[in-house]
Amino acid sequence: MLKRTVIALGAALLAGGLYVKTLINDPVPPRHQVFYNGEVLTMDADNTVAQAISVRDGRIESVGANAVISKLIAEHTEVIDLAGRTLIPGFVDAHGHFPGSGQTAFTVDLNSPPIGDTKSIDELLDKLRAFGAERVDGWLVGSNYDDTLLTEKRHPTRDDLDQVSATRPIAIVHVSGHLMVLNSAALTELAIDETTPDPEGGHIVRDLSSPDKRRPNGILEETATHDARQKTLDLSAGDVWKMTQLASAEYLEYGVTTASSGGMPKALASLLGPMSEYNQIPLRVALFPWFDEVGEQLISGEVGLAEFEGGRVVVPRVKIIADGSIQGFTGYLSQPYHHAYKGDEEYRGYPAVLRDVLFEQVAGLYKQRVQVAIHGNGDASIEDALDAIEAAGKKHPWPEARPLIIHAQMARQDQIIRMAELNVTPSFFAAHTFFWGDRHAGIFMGPERAANMSPAKWAQDAGVRFSSHMDTPVTPMRPLQAAWSPVERKTKTGVVLGPNQRIDRMSALRAVTIDAAWQVFMDNEIGSIEPGKIADLVVLSGSPLTAPDMRELAVDMTVIDGVTHFER
Repeated sequence: MLKRTVIALGAALLAGGLYVKTLINDPVPPRHQVFYNGEVLTMDADNTVAQAISVRDGRIESVGANAVISKLIAEHTEVIDLAGRTLIPGFVDAHGHFPGSGQTAFTVDLNSPPIGDTKSIDELLDKLRAFGAERVDGWLVGSNYDDTLLTEKRHPTRDDLDQVSATRPIAIVHVSGHLMVLNSAALTELAIDETTPDPEGGHIVRDLSSPDKRRPNGILEETATHDARQKTLDLSAGDVWKMTQLASAEYLEYGVTTASSGGMPKALASLLGPMSEYNQIPLRVALFPWFDEVGEQLISGEVGLAEFEGGRVVVPRVKIIADGSIQGFTGYLSQPYHHAYKGDEEYRGYPAVLRDVLFEQVAGLYKQRVQVAIHGNGDASIEDALDAIEAAGKKHPWPEARPLIIHAQMARQDQIIRMAELNVTPSFFAAHTFFWGDRHAGIFMGPERAANMSPAKWAQDAGVRFSSHMDTPVTPMRPLQAAWSPVERKTKTGVVLGPNQRIDRMSALRAVTIDAAWQVFMDNEIGSIEPGKIADLVVLSGSPLTAPDMRELAVDMTVIDGVTHFER
């Protein structure tokens, strides 16, 4: 069924006049390669630093000194002189939404500085008009607006978007990915009006100036966005292919050899495996299907995660979204937000999944031996997740479960200690300190709580293994940013936010290589440079251990299975 879908995708692309690569076997790596004369950061158990490696038929043969490895060079050997540059394992995206960064194929980018240039609602509307003139069919979609960075310091509303069009459905997605704004035409198409109740785990924001205070103002939170998301992801075959190609190119340029597709809608998730089989995706992909779409079937045993696999796509976990976004005021906290939300001094956000339901979901997955990844930003949500994991482990003991908390942004120290006791592993969105740190300190969390967001040092001290991610397309795919942030913890304005949570550079690099690979059960094959492992490699222009700012290093080469897929 899935292969027929991809064949249909290829046929549709060809019919549309687009070029599709011939469906052939994987590219064949050189029989023998030697990388020498550089700094080789192996990321093995001892963090060994070597000078050279030998790769044979796409797998690492040996690692060592120049003098030792150079003796293996033969007539057919492909020799890569690193000339002092650094060789590191290919970066493993611990959590993101591949191929979401390729959404520019069908959406307009509404990011504000430092990522984009949208500074006001008027500029946002102008971008929508211009994009709508180019893409005339279907819903008009914008992505990654940030209300806190707009001049007006508010969300756009349906009335704002109606200025672009009152007849064509329009949807714009908040930078957090947890909120959307719809115009009147889109709300009408989805039958959202004054009589529509809030869904469980979501909220339809109302216009309090309307006569009955029930008129939707266009802003939808959390589960209230589900139907709108289906509309925005109702993509043509050409859009799917373009999106995947754009995302793949970006990831390869920045050294990512294994992407993460976390919480992916079933329709798109079903395509990734077959597309990988037909070599339309050069990367490895760790796919986490969305529990809301496949969870009940997994619990009943009707389907298994392996049904979504194919090619280089593996499916190690299913994702449950337990709460929302701190910057969207939907993250679920134990204490109120620093600044009162809509005048409510006691507002703490809310769970996207009720506590009792979360317990049932996690226990059901444990019973079927399905690994779980739980999105939790607020500490109240993290507490629910840890309680659910502990209860499921008692009912269905599973030491190998390796449960994952995604983001774990506001995890408290006592919760990190519980993670150690329960063998839970967090993946920190560490770059939050740069992109939102100033606003977390000043608006959302206050300085004390913000200083301990993404608490990597607490995790390190407690012996909790963790990774670091960018949550792309929430922020651009920049693995060295994901490593730099927990080391420096600097905000956009240069403020060091929580120096007590800083970690060393080697540990931060492990969090985007071997430790990220371990979280998706791939550490026996990738994530470090050791004999017998797959040759997924990156050549950097300099050393991330000593560069004044590791983010400024360039990726000179990206290698997957011994095959060079990007070279500067």
